[in-house]
Amino acid sequence: MSTTDDTLRDFEQWHEQRTATVSAPYGPLSLTGTHWLADHPEGALPGLPGHWAEDGDELILTAAAGDGLALDGQPFAGTVRLAPDPGPVTAARLGLGERRLVVLRREGLWAVRDFDPDAAARRAFTGIDVTGHDPRFVAEGRFTPYEKDRTVRVGNADGVERGLGLGGELAFTLAGQEHTLQVSVEGDGSLWAVFADATSGVSSYRFRFLRPAAPDEQGRTTVDFNRSLLPPCAFADHFICPFPPPGNTLAAEIAAGERNLSAPRAV
Repeated sequence: MSTTDDTLRDFEQWHEQRTATVSAPYGPLSLTGTHWLADHPEGALPGLPGHWAEDGDELILTAAAGDGLALDGQPFAGTVRLAPDPGPVTAARLGLGERRLVVLRREGLWAVRDFDPDAAARRAFTGIDVTGHDPRFVAEGRFTPYEKDRTVRVGNADGVERGLGLGGELAFTLAGQEHTLQVSVEGDGSLWAVFADATSGVSSYRFRFLRPAAPDEQGRTTVDFNRSLLPPCAFADHFICPFPPPGNTLAAEIAAGERNLSAPRAV
């Protein structure tokens, strides 16, 4: 099999796996709400039983047996102090029937996310519009770390401005034009960019994510826009995805990768 055939097969497998991941029972399509405690100081969250209150670095939940909540897989009644859930949705400590309730904290504010496998968006999902692999959108990139990590304030999909941590710049050339993106560095060394381009809001979603592999010792990594990702907020309105930081809106048309959700079916 040729290198080109291998590349196309890998791309198809990536797309299939990506579709399976987002449409999984607790994937992003199942998020039906993100409830910020600051918006509900009385302690009652929309559609959720129990009383919720913050206490410094902990969230306090008080529930009765009839509320139907489960903690660590067991029926729960009483009071428990909770920390943010660090892992996948399936590992969340709280449940309500088939739903999973994920505790999170952002910049000192507490929220509870409600993931429901029976969410309307998940039932209506028909796929992701993705452009076929195009080698023109693959380039060698060079990562240059900042001397000190930076945090910039950017708007988020929920209308709130929050900090976005940045660890360096990724430089690359497409169609003879040089470009740079400000990127974050993940715990495993891989990179994460939030970017927009000339197709954003026209033939593609308003912004997308790119996740290049960890650079080598010389700072080299592959920039492959064929694997541009729709952000979680493209699948559910209740995510708080950051918008691109200054300088991450490219003048080029990146007509590659995930572009939009396919038209939904009636539910």
